[in-house]
Amino acid sequence: MESIAGTDLDTKYNFKLLRQGRKSGILCHITSLSSPHGIGTLGDEALDFIDFLVLSGQSCWQVLPLGVTGYGDSPYQSVSGRAGNPYLIDPDELIRENLLPPDAPGKFNFGTDPGAVDFGLLWENRKKLLWLAWETFRKGNHQALEHEFKVFCVKEDFVWLHDFALFMTIKETQGGVAWRSWPEAYKRRDPVTLLDFEQAHEEELQFEKFLQFLFFRQWQRLRTYASNAGICIIGDLPIYAAEDSVEVWLEPDLFQLDEDFCPTFVAGCPPDYFSDNGQLWGNPLYDWEAHKAQDYCWWTERMRFQLRLYDMIRIDHFRGLESYWAVPCGDKTARRGHWLPGPADALFKAMERELGLLPIIAEDLGYMTEEVHSFRERLGFPGMKVLQFAFNPETTSDYLPHNLTENAVLYTGTHDNDTIAGWFVSADPPEVAFAKAYLGLSEQEGLVRGMMRGAATSVCQTVIFQMQDLLELGDESRMNRPGTVEGNWRWRMLPDALTLELATRMRELTRMSGRLPGEQ
Repeated sequence: MESIAGTDLDTKYNFKLLRQGRKSGILCHITSLSSPHGIGTLGDEALDFIDFLVLSGQSCWQVLPLGVTGYGDSPYQSVSGRAGNPYLIDPDELIRENLLPPDAPGKFNFGTDPGAVDFGLLWENRKKLLWLAWETFRKGNHQALEHEFKVFCVKEDFVWLHDFALFMTIKETQGGVAWRSWPEAYKRRDPVTLLDFEQAHEEELQFEKFLQFLFFRQWQRLRTYASNAGICIIGDLPIYAAEDSVEVWLEPDLFQLDEDFCPTFVAGCPPDYFSDNGQLWGNPLYDWEAHKAQDYCWWTERMRFQLRLYDMIRIDHFRGLESYWAVPCGDKTARRGHWLPGPADALFKAMERELGLLPIIAEDLGYMTEEVHSFRERLGFPGMKVLQFAFNPETTSDYLPHNLTENAVLYTGTHDNDTIAGWFVSADPPEVAFAKAYLGLSEQEGLVRGMMRGAATSVCQTVIFQMQDLLELGDESRMNRPGTVEGNWRWRMLPDALTLELATRMRELTRMSGRLPGEQ
């Protein structure tokens, strides 16, 4: 393991990994990896997955946001835009570093289903296990690790770490309720009250910082392994901050809130393919005039941090930066929203002045306009296409392979879609019939494999497959059903899923479609 110099999040994104030409990759969140500890982690199984990507001829690994999850378990609703999710810390690595005894994980119940995450049990027990590691660390028998931890805190405290630890510790003492329900002195960040709190809860603050140290230490190990293997890691940046987040608590003036910090309008999107009522996300909207007055420095620093973690970044709901759907706070659906202008080019000009060229994928799905298309094209970012959306029988879809362009990232489906196998069962029969005819699908080849072939042989420079589709799984393995709160984000692959046969088959598809690394 490298010293903190390799764990201080200073690694720049590696443009050498962003290969020009044709390539492909796999979308699989860390939580979906196999693990004996109830949820996928940053441990050996993650390194094994990188080995699988190399064997199967892939160039990219796309993950979902890595932040701390709360109610609903969505990685897109995190209490921090920077902190990592402690659930992803690998206990086996802590055992190897003598921070946990070998039998410690077995003393806690993290769930018994190897194919699904039990977030309730993780919430109840994971921090108890990690507290044991903290108690061992405090005994003072880990001098090198202690030095790394101190350096980490010095480098990160001023940027974000201290505020995050304070937020989480206050939240713990308040029974986990959202910050708007805290006592006024905490809610309004009274400096004397906060200083008294810090002094009274020093150990709890240090524990929260220690968890982040462990997370980013393991993440850097994974990132370095991927980089050495030639794998580009694609991260995912939610466009909005969660209402119950340290960002909104710290700088409420940057959001559309009233004097009691209640949102006046909230985020969502209008009725679309996913939902007749639209999607009501509930995030507070940005006060773009306030951001403009600061030359968008909040967003610049947000992006700077992401570039320390990933080689490339997908901006979720990118179209909301050109214009956004504002829903009156309190509405039960998103139907009564209206469009308002976003910062558009001005935001990216400000970020690029500080950060240079940005390695971004623009998630431009949903309700699109000519203004949004022109905005993305001016910036030069590749957009997203979804093959499942292509097959209306009128043959008018922009997502049909003959309408695609090179500067696009084609997905067979995303975390919000059904799997390919599930789609063939649930989609309208005329769409399914058209897909079979258009792609020349046969029962002998298999519908799932045929659709993946159709994606791989498209003109798009980059194709991303869902891991569930490689395994030819059905609706039961879907990650998220938009518009629902419970039962999402749970899918995990089984321990024996990554076979040599599967890697060999994927490598042949990658070779056949001209996407094999080094053969372009």
